[in-house]
Amino acid sequence: MIDVVEIMKILPHRYPFLLIDRVAELEINSHIVAYKNVTIGEPVFEGHFPGHPIYPGVMIIEGMAQAGGVLAFKSMEAKDKSNELVNKVVYFMSIDKAKFRKPIRPGDRVVFKISVIKNRGKIWVLNGEAYVDENLCAEAELQAMIVDK
Repeated sequence: MIDVVEIMKILPHRYPFLLIDRVAELEINSHIVAYKNVTIGEPVFEGHFPGHPIYPGVMIIEGMAQAGGVLAFKSMEAKDKSNELVNKVVYFMSIDKAKFRKPIRPGDRVVFKISVIKNRGKIWVLNGEAYVDENLCAEAELQAMIVDK
């Protein structure tokens, strides 16, 4: 299990844009399960939507990407012990096949399940899914690249 302190050592994101709270499961080069506890205190709910708060789809996709970034970094770290990853960051390249199936609301715990479709060097193609209470809420195929800061 990886807690938020360790996540912040891997990802450059910080509040209010750090969108995963914990990693529950990680298998190098295979998959990751991470989650975010969505609360009414999220700044995004001030405008999305007053009186009817819905967690934005772009934030769901970004949460998937951050979980995928942790998976990519940890997988590359396992291959290369040279500490070279300290000066690297993950950049989005594309988002494909995004579908939003159920709204996510304050009080929900979003579980991000990300699996590797393909990895070639610094390029990662990932399948992302977001669940609340075992219900699929969103899915997408993500492509990212690890680059120099």
